[in-house]
Amino acid sequence: MATEIGSVDAATNIIGDKWTPRLLRFFLTENTVRFCQLQDMTGDINPRTLSARLVKLEQEGIIVKRPTSPARCEYELTQKGRDLLPVLSQMDSWSSKYS
Repeated sequence: MATEIGSVDAATNIIGDKWTPRLLRFFLTENTVRFCQLQDMTGDINPRTLSARLVKLEQEGIIVKRPTSPARCEYELTQKGRDLLPVLSQMDSWSSKYS
């Protein structure tokens, strides 16, 4: 049981903040997303907060940042990130059922 709790803690450390699940859900329909698109899609996220979340997701190996031109880049999910999508989908289903 201790290992299971540790595993839940590890997952929560990655996706347990306010913005990360919201950001990741956009990858359900988009293969790549630019910073400004994520900012527009979330509506009220502070650019510093968005940047910090994207850096954390990169460090965790959930997304990869790909430059597309000198001033732009796109973000896309890694395999590790794609493996999170069913988890987020299940969380959405659970929430719809019980809230």
